[in-house]
Amino acid sequence: MAERPTSPHLSVYRMHRYTLLTSVLNRATGLVLALGLIVLVYWLMAVAGGPLTYAHASALLGRGIFKILWLALLAVFAYHLCAGLRHLVWDSGRGLERAQSRASAYLVLIGSAVLFAALAAWLLAGRHA
Repeated sequence: MAERPTSPHLSVYRMHRYTLLTSVLNRATGLVLALGLIVLVYWLMAVAGGPLTYAHASALLGRGIFKILWLALLAVFAYHLCAGLRHLVWDSGRGLERAQSRASAYLVLIGSAVLFAALAAWLLAGRHA
């Protein structure tokens, strides 16, 4: 039986390429958001569990380490949202040329940084009630 061709290892790709890097980051942020969903489900179950359960979850999730986690998840969300919008544009057949793709990669990075900064400032200001 003949040997089947194998896919090249990840090391043959140039990771500094903007399209490859943004694609890998988009997939990684999707994975992190899926893991963050576990915390969201815990919080929702605490809300549904009543005041005592919610108070316990609020005390746990309000600790300093979780505040860092919230900011990290917010940054990941901002990037994944912007990269997802970029993919929607690509699905329409636009922005696929090299120069357009490079420009949209920078736009994703800048847009996600601006979105993260705005959301973080809003949340940290404490006027979101």
